[in-house]
Amino acid sequence: MCGICGEMRFDGGHVDAHALAEMRDQIVHRGPDSSGRYVSPDGAAGLGFRRLAIIDLNPTANQPMANEDGSIQVVFNGEIYNFADIREELIARGHTFKSRSDTEVIVHLYEEYGEQCIDRLDGMFAIGLWDNRLKRMLLARDRAGKKPLFYAQTPTHVIFGSEIKAFFGRRDVDLRPDPAMVPYYFVYGYVPCPDTFYRGVRQVEPGTVMTFDRDGRSSARRFWHLRFSSEDDVSRAALDETSAKSKLRELMTTAVRRRLMSDVPLGAFLSGGVDSTIVVGLMSRLLDRPVKTFSIGFKDSPGYDETAFARIAAKRFNTDHTEFVVEPGAFDLIERLVWSHDGPFGDSSAVPTSIVSELTRKQVTVVLTGDGGDELFAGYSRFYAAVTAERTPAVVRRALKAMSHSIPVGATPRHLMSRVQRFAAAAALPLDERITRWSSLFYDDVEELIAPELLRATGRPDRLRYLRRIEGDGRGLSPLNRVLQINFNTYLLDDLLVKTDRCTMANSLEARSPFLDTDLMEFAAQLPDAMKLNGRRTKALLRDTFDDLIPTEIQRRGKMGFGIPFGQWFRGSLRPVLDDLLLSPQARYREYLSAPYVHRVVQRHHAGEADLGLHLWTLLTFEIWLRSLPGWLQASAPVAAETPA
Repeated sequence: MCGICGEMRFDGGHVDAHALAEMRDQIVHRGPDSSGRYVSPDGAAGLGFRRLAIIDLNPTANQPMANEDGSIQVVFNGEIYNFADIREELIARGHTFKSRSDTEVIVHLYEEYGEQCIDRLDGMFAIGLWDNRLKRMLLARDRAGKKPLFYAQTPTHVIFGSEIKAFFGRRDVDLRPDPAMVPYYFVYGYVPCPDTFYRGVRQVEPGTVMTFDRDGRSSARRFWHLRFSSEDDVSRAALDETSAKSKLRELMTTAVRRRLMSDVPLGAFLSGGVDSTIVVGLMSRLLDRPVKTFSIGFKDSPGYDETAFARIAAKRFNTDHTEFVVEPGAFDLIERLVWSHDGPFGDSSAVPTSIVSELTRKQVTVVLTGDGGDELFAGYSRFYAAVTAERTPAVVRRALKAMSHSIPVGATPRHLMSRVQRFAAAAALPLDERITRWSSLFYDDVEELIAPELLRATGRPDRLRYLRRIEGDGRGLSPLNRVLQINFNTYLLDDLLVKTDRCTMANSLEARSPFLDTDLMEFAAQLPDAMKLNGRRTKALLRDTFDDLIPTEIQRRGKMGFGIPFGQWFRGSLRPVLDDLLLSPQARYREYLSAPYVHRVVQRHHAGEADLGLHLWTLLTFEIWLRSLPGWLQASAPVAAETPA
């Protein structure tokens, strides 16, 4: 796992090696073990690299990695899980290797297949490749988007990096906040891919290869996207449950086994949910030593604490288990979290994820996670709610909408009555709008939140903007598969995977996700609805397949989610901090948001009218970003000493 960056000039200018090193060392946390850089002989291109050594710890595996004559240069972040098979094929074709690393496979595979080589790679990756013969830069991102890759293109050059902070300190890229993106952050809690919060920066989309030629022309090719079965396809496949269970067992076991490849200590996050329990259970059968597992809980907040269930799973598999406890003082992390995410991030579970990552890194360098299980096998209650609403007569849904304001809201967003109220309020909406509203914090009143001047300049936000790039893929899908498709391409991509990558890599910890194995994703997407959601029973096939691994208490427990009790904390020890940041006349958010509206949110929460802890977290991270940004853009990281390649 590493941090990568690079630059290509279109104007005949030369890449500044010193500026390249500054970009690289802004992301030193992604690769503290060694560094390297390359500038082409004509100065037209440069690559920077920070290494977190995982496989083949020798210096021969350092990057940038070149072919024999140096005409192909690669920097790569991630893991290629099928690299051993490809390596054997390439050796048979006459290629020679100087290392055991998966990076070197990319170099020689490109020599054989050019840009199409990316289609052959199976894993999590962000790749920058310079072809000095063609004077072409290639950027590529893995299928699910596990590894991030950002770029900024101007008429004179293009730069790229694993994180946007690699661009901080440069004066040739527009890194001012993009006001048009502000409403979308408050609708979704993130800016949807491929956009970012910064005017001049975009993301390489998942499953995509981009190329940049010497004259500045760029092109993009989507080499993969997950296709969920239409209702007709599922009925024709007629997959029986016994065969499906056998295949799922095989695919999941293979996915875990492939992710155990490591030359450094390895462990797993264990939440006590179904997905992480399965991963740890399989690890315990595949390894010849106890699995190191890590979980986190919350002091005085039992509704958010999963450690009791994690303990049950740890005992079942005899793991070497470590628990951590989060207290309200964890709010001190906010500035570090905003920095790690290059801006505001609406998912408050980044707090425990960051803490567990930091403490886990003291014992291991690689950790397996359960990310993707809910998204592929229908693990969220809102999936059941979406299907139920779709089957409910329109007249009943309209009646529920009319009654929703009279339904009492529970003490927290997780309370049953809170969920009933959210269901009723959105029941009459079309499916895409309904699932968006359930996942949104400021869906109904974003126009009230945004400052009137900004709203006039940007226009009313399109609440379904995040679906526009996949809107053509939903035809013929069942309601459940449409919801799964939306969730996979939005919430998983822009929230969960971002959170996991930034929080782990900020602590130089590599995270691997067996559920996001290519073969497993494609298999799950073709399953009949009833094998995923059977009545109210979520993840039906997954639970049945691994019934021997999942303790009864975990099978029967309800979905808790990895939340944090900010509602409680903001009325207690964190109230002074909250008020100082959001009620100040000097608050920076006033340029973008309505101060009277923000004040009402704070006051309603303090008065106990509603638990608005998540809303307040979203506002706080936005304010902290605006306060921090001027310093970020002026600063540049110190240039670290070069490590010989």
